[in-house]
Amino acid sequence: MPLQDHHQIVSVDDHLIEHPRVWQERLPEALKERGPRIIEKDGKHQWAYDGNIYPTIGLNAVAGKPPAEWGLDPFRYEQMVPGCYDPVERVKDMDTDGVQAALCFPSFPGFGGNIFHRASDKDLALLCVQAWNDFNVDEWCAAAPDRLIPMCIIPMWDIGLAVEEVRRAAAKGARTLTFPDSPVPLGLPSFHNDAWEPFWTACEETDMVVSLHFGSSGHVPGYSFSTMQAVPGQMTMPDAPFAVAIALFATNLMWSTVDLLFSGVLQRHPNLRFSLAEGGIGWIPYILERCDFVWDRHRHYMHNIDFDARPSDLFRKHMWECFIDDEFGVRNLDVIGADKVMLEIDFPHSDSNWPNSRRRAAEVLATVPDDVVTAITETNARELFRFPRVG
Repeated sequence: MPLQDHHQIVSVDDHLIEHPRVWQERLPEALKERGPRIIEKDGKHQWAYDGNIYPTIGLNAVAGKPPAEWGLDPFRYEQMVPGCYDPVERVKDMDTDGVQAALCFPSFPGFGGNIFHRASDKDLALLCVQAWNDFNVDEWCAAAPDRLIPMCIIPMWDIGLAVEEVRRAAAKGARTLTFPDSPVPLGLPSFHNDAWEPFWTACEETDMVVSLHFGSSGHVPGYSFSTMQAVPGQMTMPDAPFAVAIALFATNLMWSTVDLLFSGVLQRHPNLRFSLAEGGIGWIPYILERCDFVWDRHRHYMHNIDFDARPSDLFRKHMWECFIDDEFGVRNLDVIGADKVMLEIDFPHSDSNWPNSRRRAAEVLATVPDDVVTAITETNARELFRFPRVG
């Protein structure tokens, strides 16, 4: 059934491009020079932060441009549509696209805030994390509180500080936090390590959804987001073009999901909820079948595997999934389960169908019953992120 007027689209994975004043307006005067700021270099806008220069990646802001003009070169702000960095203009772009509400991940800090994790001055980094969270809740989302869903990043290098920031951001109104799809590339304990227990507890107690966005660890298959170069020893060939990594983006979340299903975290925290951002859904039936197969045959001698909790049952209780354009996944909703599937638009990135997202969603969901379309486009996301309709 095509999308009707009563079908509102809630995108659970969009992105914002931080405007140049985000940190300059929020850091103490003495720290502004070392805090994130935009500089001009070779006619391009780039971020300067604590003595380092970071490019703005063109694929982060290609909305409105034909694919033939895409590239990885840094952009200037005037080359982007204003909705990339201006929340008022963003809402106009959402209206053009037929999208009612959106959850927007960070850009300069990395999808999971890993730029600040890698910084040498952790006192400054903590203030930068808090400044981004204040910007997101008090400026970005406050510009359209019924359209933009508040989220936060955390100081993941210190679990105690992370717990404090989870509670602070939740009190401000954040509904979800973005967390690395794998902490290990950042030198942090894995999902199997009990060190994260206070953090998981804080997420449960504050009803904070943990959003795992592919690449939020700073790495995608075979590539580093920080250098945009191949990483020797990873799964893809060292001389592969970046297209190989793009095609394999979803595998980040496959790995993360299997780790979590066998970690014991989900059994110890029955109210913990995860959103798997930009991972697609077509892979889910096979992964769950395979995990159950392995669990059934191998749990008897592996004492660190739960003997009673079937992985597929844990997945269906704790994991919400989303897709941009996944026809195969939609054809298999009866196996995946539509009650936790959501839609993502990915504006202003290169996977987005903007300004034709609503039309494309209608095509992909054309054979899906009306009540299931409603769940996927809107209500699953509103219930997960506690973001009800207004009016």
